[in-house]
This record gives sequence, C-alpha cells and structure tokens, in this order.
Amino acid sequence: MINTIDVRDVRFPLEHGAGSDAIHRDPVYSYAVTLLGDDSGHTGSGLAFTLGEGNDLVCKAAHFYAERLKGMDIEDLMGSFGRIFQELSNEQQFRWLGPHKGVVHLGLASVTNACFDLWAKRRGVPLWKLLIDLSPEAVLGLLDLSYLEDVLPPEAVLRMLTSNGASKETRMGILKKGYPGYDTSIGWFNYPDEQVRDNARKAVAEGFTAMKLKVGSPDSERDIRRAHLVREAVGDAPRIMLDANQQWSLPRALGVCRRLLPMDPFWIEEPTHPDDVLAHETLARALAPVKLALGEHVPNRVVFKNYLQTGCAGFIQVDAVRVGGVSEFITVSLLCRLYGIPVVPHVGDMGQLHQHLVLFNHIALGHDALFLEHIPHLQKHFVHPVSVRDGVYRTSYEPGSSCDLILP
Repeated sequence: MINTIDVRDVRFPLEHGAGSDAIHRDPVYSYAVTLLGDDSGHTGSGLAFTLGEGNDLVCKAAHFYAERLKGMDIEDLMGSFGRIFQELSNEQQFRWLGPHKGVVHLGLASVTNACFDLWAKRRGVPLWKLLIDLSPEAVLGLLDLSYLEDVLPPEAVLRMLTSNGASKETRMGILKKGYPGYDTSIGWFNYPDEQVRDNARKAVAEGFTAMKLKVGSPDSERDIRRAHLVREAVGDAPRIMLDANQQWSLPRALGVCRRLLPMDPFWIEEPTHPDDVLAHETLARALAPVKLALGEHVPNRVVFKNYLQTGCAGFIQVDAVRVGGVSEFITVSLLCRLYGIPVVPHVGDMGQLHQHLVLFNHIALGHDALFLEHIPHLQKHFVHPVSVRDGVYRTSYEPGSSCDLILP
C-alpha cells in the first residue's frame, strides 16, 4: 500500500535563450514532482510542468490530492482509477479553484502520473507495455468520462478499444523501428537568425524530417523573414511548423498567418487565445488547407471536446503533464480517435512520459504514428533520459514511465 508521500519543487534555469517564445521570454523549466512510495519498496514519480513562478502552489495542490491516496494498494487504486480521479477532481471545496484547470488540475496531474509510474514499476514493465496489455474493460476503468456522455459514452469506448485491439499486432513493429520525432528547439524566440539557420541544418543532418519555429514577434516582418530563412535552409522536403504561443488577436492572426502561408507551414500552432474556440474556427476556415495545432494550454477533456466538435483542430497537442495526467490524456486521445484527428503531444515532460503514451495511442488505439516533439534541454536531469537517434525515439524498456529525476 502507499505509505510515503513526498512532493518536490524542482526548477531548472535554461541558458542562451532556450525555451523562449513570444509570450514566455524567460522560462525556468520546472516540475512539481510527486513521489509515492509503497510497502513493496517501489516509488512512483509523477510530473506536472510549469515555467517557474507558482510551481510551489502546484506542489501544495499535489500534496492535497496525494494525502487522499495514503493507505491504498496501487492495484486496487488503478482498478477503479476513473472513479477516484472523478472524486478527487470534484472535491467540493478544492474544485472551486478550477474547476479542472489551473493550479489544482496541474497538482492532480502530478499525482495521477505518479500512480501510473508506481503501477508499472510494481508490475515490472514499461508503462507502454502495461497499457497496451490491458483489456478494454480495464482501460475504461481508468477513465473519467463525465461531461462527455453526449459524444463518448462507455459503450463507445469499449467498441473503439475492442475494434482497434483486434489489429494491434499489425502495429507492434513501431517498437523496433522507433517513434518519429520532430525538433522543436531549432528556433526558440530569442535565438538570432544565424543560430536558427544553423540549428535547422543540424536537425536535418541528425535525421529529423520535421522541425518547429517560434513566431509571434511584435514586428511580423521578423516572423516572415525567419520562416522563409528556415525553409531556404532545409529545402522543400522537411515539415516546418510555426508556433505563435497564443500571441495574436484574431484580426492580427488572420493577417500574419496569411502572409506566412507561402513558405508552406505544416501547421500553425496556438495562433490566438486558447480559450477562444470560435476564433480558432474562423482561422481554420480562413487558412485551409493549412491546419491549426492546439492543446498545449487546453486544460481538460471538456474544452478539447469543444475544439473537436467545431472541426477547427487539425492536430491535438494534449499534454499529460498539463491536463489531469495519463488518465485524461487517454480520454482525449479516444475523443480524437472518434473525430479522426491526430494526437501530437506537447511534451512538458521533455518526452519522457509521452514516449510511452504515443506507443499506446498507435498500437492500442490505432492512431497514426506521426511524430513526437523532442526537447533536449533537461536530458541530463533524468535517470533514464529519452533516447533519440536519427530523428527517432528509441523504445524504452525500463519499468515505469521514465519520469524519475536525479534529485538531491
């Protein structure tokens, strides 16, 4: 049973402009780390991601949730995790601080992810294997489907899992090939043009076939110049994504995005405020066939449902260290499967946890193995850092979710 709880506030300052974007000019990559120990001697490690300030508040929220799991056996807990997740996220006083968003939901993500890590370690398998080996009924038991009954009732989930499970052996080859990655670090906002050009060429030399550039400058001419600079540096074949990190109003987004279309972006990411679903709908219609990517700042399954219902999301970037953890990530992935939209996660975890989740999405749910974001800046801080070679995530076989940090 879970008998020890430790929540750590861990922060990693970055150097030389790394991690910067149009909104977040000086980030400090930080984690609220939940450590759940049980009487078997295993410790589950769960992460929620922040950019520094307020990380201590997330830690306090995580501790509030974790205390409610003390004395529970991890197998019993995970056997009815969907119900427990629903109870925790709707705790009648704490819920007021969200609901299902912000500090409290980040705290719940940290605890949820620690539960999944502990569960996989107790079973002695990597998280991806634990998840793909579960029966459809067991997966359903992990999920809180409340507020989704109109589009995703339990019987629909079971049908999807059963149908896709019948063909999952045909997709197991991804374990040997590895999961494709894309380089999101070529063009951080504060990088000078020459560094962006060099990074783009280096990414291609390292085997990446896709990369991302930060846009959203006060001077749109800078964005347009840098976008064409990257295209000229790498040629026509690589996919180039543009990320505005919510910087533009709708009118400005319409104007700037149209001027960016000639360089052939694969997607335009977070072009405006993440709560403005209808603005994204307007943009999606105006910019088609170029698609929008969003989800880094979408906090829960209900808002994702709205984005999918309007048809404005071309790619969903749900992040398991941003929504309520692995459980809600799977729920959103099922929604995306229902609507036929690819899941390309944002990786606040630096890809450590998501390398497991995209394998589950592909093998068990039948999602296309498009690619997974790669951010290398914190690799030295993880006990088992992701292995990316020739632009591809190599499958992890260590028990757990790969989220153990080297902590003092």
